[in-house]
Amino acid sequence: MSRKRKELPLLSNVEIIDVAAEGNAIARVDGMAVFVPFGAPGDIVDIKIEKKKKSYAQGRIAAMVKPSDIRQEPRCEHFTVCGGCRWQHLPYQYQLRCKRQQVVDALERIAKIELPPIPDALGSNNIWEYRNKMEYTFSNRCWLTFEQLNSGEEFPDRNAAGFHIPGAFDKVLDIGRCHLQNDISNRMRHFVKDYAVNHALPLYDLRAQEGFLRTMMVRIASTGEIMVVIVAGEDRPDELHALLNAFKDEFPQITSLMYVINTKVNDTFADLPVHLFAGKDHIEEEMEGLRFRVGPKSFYQTNSLQAYELYKVVRDFARLSGSELVYDLYTGTGTIANFVSRKARKVIGVEYVPEAIEDAKVNSAINGIDNTLFYAGDMKDVLNDDFIAAHGRPDVMIVDPPRAGMHQDVVDTILRAEPPVIVYVSCNPATQARDLALLDTKYGVEAVQPVDMFPHTQHVENVVRLIRRDKPEQPAQEASEEL
Repeated sequence: MSRKRKELPLLSNVEIIDVAAEGNAIARVDGMAVFVPFGAPGDIVDIKIEKKKKSYAQGRIAAMVKPSDIRQEPRCEHFTVCGGCRWQHLPYQYQLRCKRQQVVDALERIAKIELPPIPDALGSNNIWEYRNKMEYTFSNRCWLTFEQLNSGEEFPDRNAAGFHIPGAFDKVLDIGRCHLQNDISNRMRHFVKDYAVNHALPLYDLRAQEGFLRTMMVRIASTGEIMVVIVAGEDRPDELHALLNAFKDEFPQITSLMYVINTKVNDTFADLPVHLFAGKDHIEEEMEGLRFRVGPKSFYQTNSLQAYELYKVVRDFARLSGSELVYDLYTGTGTIANFVSRKARKVIGVEYVPEAIEDAKVNSAINGIDNTLFYAGDMKDVLNDDFIAAHGRPDVMIVDPPRAGMHQDVVDTILRAEPPVIVYVSCNPATQARDLALLDTKYGVEAVQPVDMFPHTQHVENVVRLIRRDKPEQPAQEASEEL
């Protein structure tokens, strides 16, 4: 006989006192931290505890007793269910203060190193419709909210076009309107879903791993160019081509219309061929007169306008005079490398994804940039002592690793290379702080700048300028002559 699960308590009249990690809010009850999503500091709420440990508990807001004075009405009808924009209920200036504090907490508590004053997070001018890339999932089994389940109504139409529910791979929330990308993206999603339903094309069954219409990616560049990639779970060319023709007729402004046949278990098509149906096989972004080609598999910062502000911070922190050898690690499609190349003697970019490196080379070529070199391979394997001996010790090293941060072998190589300046860009201040602690044996932090790339979410980018502390920073020409 199974053991009866202990009923967890309902906590009444609890005050939310702050925001916490992962976009949650925090309260304290009898000295215990209680984490809940979608709370605002100053809220008085009843909390239903759902998980309890010795030192903390997790729960949800069961009732709002008194809303905080800072709480605002969320714009999105799917707020609290979608899980994508967990801070829509907080004023934007308050969000920026919270993001700065995330950086401060990570660098002080994890890195535990000497730090300069940390300024306010650099805010985004556009806080709605700022994303240049959205990925939607089609499903025949939409997520039903607690309210829908408890309503007693029947829901025979379970088709959905939207986003995965956090923590539920087989549940997709049907989205009416998402406010993070230009509204044409919503119209495209609805058109494809309605076409499939009207023509008896089955939406994907995520449990059975079968069905025709699977996912759709929409990229909208700052130039106005649009790319759409529709992914089918079955190879049915006549029906797929009919859908694509109807889509092209409905949205003639599309720059690039492509498709993928994906019969694998997972949704990613990074290892699958992408077929061009109409238009070009890429779209173009623009930044300070530079053009950047973006293909269906390319990485490009998802907030185009704020990416420009981020890269300006990187360039300012590098303080280039025109004579430096720059290494750009985790270069992606070479956006930063090409962006700073006009103020450097040479820029060498290294990236794991071969297709991204090919994009980086093309981006240099189409912009007439001839002082860049790009190499593909695992960073810890490519960036070694022999590589640095062959190409020269860098005057400035720019690193922009994935969320996991840098591999220990990469950190060790950087420490041996001893570039006078390191500019570290991170989308995860916690792993950045860990790496700064490792670099602290030779480098001190001279400047920090948080940058908000994703309004209404808890995510924040952070840029740090480090200088080698065992020797005074030298003029770039002198440093180059030592090589």
